[in-house]
Amino acid sequence: GYLIVDRAGLSVLRDPYSAKPYVLFYTTKRVGGGVQNFDAIKVMKFSAS
Repeated sequence: GYLIVDRAGLSVLRDPYSAKPYVLFYTTKRVGGGVQNFDAIKVMKFSAS
């Protein structure tokens, strides 16, 4: 199968250029993933003759 990994932590950046009285924030969160069991995924190729 395929494994999805949620990384710990969240980054928050305040925009110093936004017009007052408004404040903008930019947030990012990192996620990742990869194949956990390569035997579970198979590719079949067919050809027409």
